[in-house]
Amino acid sequence: MAQVLVLGLDPAKLEGWDPAPVQAAIARGHARFTELGLTADWCLVTPDDDPEAAIEDALRGGDYACVVIGGGIRTYEPLLELFENVINLVRRHAPRAAIAFNTSPENCADAALRWLPSGS
Repeated sequence: MAQVLVLGLDPAKLEGWDPAPVQAAIARGHARFTELGLTADWCLVTPDDDPEAAIEDALRGGDYACVVIGGGIRTYEPLLELFENVINLVRRHAPRAAIAFNTSPENCADAALRWLPSGS
């Protein structure tokens, strides 16, 4: 079975907003992986806590067929450099993994399915 790694921001550790809606969406995203019979690891980081090191450790933790990069890392302009670093970390530590992008935590599994071989 293909393994998927989901990379995103940890809503519980970001200041200035209510993490509950995002945490609920992440829970639904976990459930979607289970529903589809896919194995997924989640690496949720905080920009101030050396996210590159945490992502590098996560990438070394499995043989991933796909890495899904969440919108918090990808679309928030102040994190552009982090996004670039994440892409290069994936290329370096999981060179055979497809890279997918979600539109919400709920559809991470669907994003991965676009790139996983049939029957994964």
